Amino acid sequence: MSLIEVKDLTVRYGEIEALRGVSFCVEKGQIVTLLGSNGAGKSTTLRAISGLNRPHSGSIVFDGQSIVGLGPEAIARLGIAQVPEGRRLFPGLTVLENIMLGASNRKASSAAIRREAEGMFELFPDIRPFVNSLAWTLSGGQQQMVAVARGLMAKPRLLLLDEPSLGLAPVIVQAVFRIIEEIRKRETTVLLVEQNARMALKVADWGYVLETGRLALGGAPKTLWSDARIRDAYLGGSQTKASA
Repeated sequence: MSLIEVKDLTVRYGEIEALRGVSFCVEKGQIVTLLGSNGAGKSTTLRAISGLNRPHSGSIVFDGQSIVGLGPEAIARLGIAQVPEGRRLFPGLTVLENIMLGASNRKASSAAIRREAEGMFELFPDIRPFVNSLAWTLSGGQQQMVAVARGLMAKPRLLLLDEPSLGLAPVIVQAVFRIIEEIRKRETTVLLVEQNARMALKVADWGYVLETGRLALGGAPKTLWSDARIRDAYLGGSQTKASA
């Protein structure tokens, strides 16, 4: 059963169509990845789902309810959380304080939220030593873990991850994707935007490829990755193979 269904989605920035008639769905409990080059429309898709970009046309249905026209806070309350590209942590707050902010839309006591935030360090043991450190003092990979933990504090039914591996060292990328697999075990559905096609397809149940605002193709990860023409045309095949 689809948790979210996007149909004929068009998003414009002025006269520019960033998305043109994009349709796809994400089943409950799945990890689905959106792939494509810079400017393909991947982040725009996530921003439309989370209410940050208002679609020009098309529909977005989350668990049977249309969410087009709802604001970001209303969409978050329905159970959709986004971890944005670039982490966007609050540098003047500690790691624990940043994580606790993820529960700002929930009705829970401060003590309960703090307990839940402290429990996040079981999933993210690498940042446990920095619980009281200011967020800006952490490495890029550690900051990414804080950002994901903050997103999970909303207890989302759908987690939107925008380029979680961007700018990270290979060993940290591996750690981030291990966490994404752990998130699946918690029965949280994930829509993953990622330029690292090789890693994304390793954890995904299904993949879609965007090209200049249109959905070029979709399929099972093995099908997408095994086709050399698809790898070279859409997934940076030769470069990725060289670095594998």
